Amino acid sequence: MTVLGTAQTFKRDWLDGFVTAYGRTVRKVPDAYGVIGRQVPRQGKVAVVIGGGCGHYPAFAGLVGPGLADGAVIGDVFTSPSAEQVYRTAKAADGGAGVLFGYGNYAGDVLHFGLAARRLAAEGIDSRTILVTDDIASGSAEDAENRRGVAGDFLVFKIAGAAAQRGDDLAGVHAAAVKANASTRTFGAAFGGCTLPGAAEPLFRVGEQEMELGLGIHGEPGVRTVGRLDAAELADELVDGLLPELPLSGSDGRVVVLLNGLGRTKYEEMFVTYTRVHERLAAAGLNPLHTEVGEFVTSLDMAGVSLSVMVLDDELAELYSAPCDTPGYRSTGAVLETVELESTVDATLTGAEGAAGEGLADQVLTAALAAVTEAEDELGRLDAVAADGDHGLGITRGMRAAVAAARAAEQDGEPLSGALLRAGTALADASGGASGALYGVLLAETGAGLRGLDSAEITATAVADAVDNAAKAFVELGKAEPGDKTMLDAIEPFRRVLREQAISGAAVADAWCEAAQRAAGAARETADLVPAKGRAARLAERSKGHADPGATSFALIVTAVGAALTSRTPASRTPASRTQAGES
Repeated sequence: MTVLGTAQTFKRDWLDGFVTAYGRTVRKVPDAYGVIGRQVPRQGKVAVVIGGGCGHYPAFAGLVGPGLADGAVIGDVFTSPSAEQVYRTAKAADGGAGVLFGYGNYAGDVLHFGLAARRLAAEGIDSRTILVTDDIASGSAEDAENRRGVAGDFLVFKIAGAAAQRGDDLAGVHAAAVKANASTRTFGAAFGGCTLPGAAEPLFRVGEQEMELGLGIHGEPGVRTVGRLDAAELADELVDGLLPELPLSGSDGRVVVLLNGLGRTKYEEMFVTYTRVHERLAAAGLNPLHTEVGEFVTSLDMAGVSLSVMVLDDELAELYSAPCDTPGYRSTGAVLETVELESTVDATLTGAEGAAGEGLADQVLTAALAAVTEAEDELGRLDAVAADGDHGLGITRGMRAAVAAARAAEQDGEPLSGALLRAGTALADASGGASGALYGVLLAETGAGLRGLDSAEITATAVADAVDNAAKAFVELGKAEPGDKTMLDAIEPFRRVLREQAISGAAVADAWCEAAQRAAGAARETADLVPAKGRAARLAERSKGHADPGATSFALIVTAVGAALTSRTPASRTPASRTQAGES
C-alpha cells in the first residue's frame, strides 16, 4: 500500500525528492514536471524524451542520463502529462538535431505528446515518435500496432538512447527504436493489485489461490484468471505465451531477456522463477545473451512480474550493449555471451525422502523431522511473536539435511557417532541462523561423545555423558543461562533427568523418554519467562505468555526420538520394571 503520499501532492513530492537525491545527474525543467540530464541539451545530438504517468519508477524519470534518455516528462499517477509539460521538457532537451518522443501506446499520451509535437513543428523543431506496443495481452497479433506498452518500454528506450548517443540523426534514431519495438514482446502476471496514493484499498484484488495473467501497468487486472502457480509453472505460462509471438523469422535466436518486478515482488522471488525461464527459452532454440532481473517499469505496489524478450540482430545487439548511466539503471556495457544454466544441489531437498533405513541415526532423526514438519507453522508463529518468524522453516530445513546426511553416513558404514557428527554439520549448514548453529553443535557433540562405542556399549550412562558434553558446548557457544527463555530451558531439565535415569539403571529408551517428558513440560513453562538473549530480548514483554520456539522444537525432537527408540526396543524397561513384572 502506498502510504507516504497523498493524491493531490504525490507527483510533486516524489519528483522533488528524486531531483534532490540525484541532482548530480538530473535537473528539473521549470513549470513542466519534467527532468533533463545535467549535460542536456547537447548541441548536434538527437534528444530522446520519454514519459508517461508516475507510479512506474524507474520509468520514466529514473532512465534519464547519458546513453539513455535526455529528458522525461511525468504525469499524475497513471495519467499522461499535459501537452504543455511535454512541450517545455522537449524544448529544454533539444540540441538542434530534433527530438525523438518515446512512450507507451495509451490514448492520453498519444494526444498530449502529439499536440506537443505539433507545437514544436510550428517552431521549426523536428520530432519523431515511437509508440511502444510490446504487450501481447492487450491485442491480437493482427492488430499489434494498437497494443499497449509495458515493460518493453525500457528495452526500446535503451536502444533509442544508444542510437542517439552514438550520433545517429533523427531518422536513424527513430528507425532503431522502431526495430526494437517490433522485436520486443511482453507478457505478465499479477498476484495482487496496487493502491493509489491516499487510497485505503487496492484497485483490484486477486484471490489467495489465484493469479491474473496479462496485467496492465496502470492498475488493470489481467485478461485471464488462473489458479495460483508455483515458480516453474509461472515461468512456463509466461514463456508459452511469448514464444508464438516472437519475430524469429530470419533470426539466429539471440535474445535479451527482462524479468520485471511490478513493485512488490522482490528480486529473490524473481530469481526463483528465472532459472525455468532460461531453461525453457534455451529448449526452444533461443540464446539468452543478456538478462536483467529487477524493477524497470513498475505499477506502484502491485505484486507481479512480467517477462519481456527482445530478438536481436547485429545492430540491436550493438546498441543494447552500449553503456549508459542513469539513476535507475547503469551499465558499463553489456557483455553479450551465452550463459549456461546453473544448478545447485541442495542437501535439504535430496536424500531425506521416503521411509527411514535400518540405521539408528536415520530412524530417530526421521522421526524428529516428521515432528517438526508437522509443527512448522506453529513454531514459526511462536518465533514471530518477538523475532523474525523463521524458526519453523529453518529447523525443518535443517532436520531434512540432517536426515539426508545421517542416512548417507550409515549407508557408508559409519557408526552412530559418525552419523550424528555428519548430521550436525549438515543441519547447521542448511538451517543457518543461531538456532541452526546451536542444534548443529548439540547433534555433533552428542555424536562425538559416543565415539568409539559400538551399539551394544551405548548405555543410558554413555548417552547421558554425551548429552552432558553437548549441553556444555551449547552453553559455551550460545552464552545462554537457565531462565533466559532459550532452548537451554528445555535442554537443562532434559539433561538432568537423563542423568538421574541413567544412575537409576534405566534402559536407554526409558531414560530418554522420561527426560523428554520433562523437557516438554519445561518448554511449556517458558511461556512464563521473558527472553534475555538474541533479537527476541528487544521485544521481551511481547513474548510473555508464549512458549519459546527453540525450547518447543527441542521438546518435539527429543519426544519423537524417544518414541523411535522405544519402537526399536519395545521390551525396553528399567530393571525395577522387570522386577515388578516378575522377570529375572
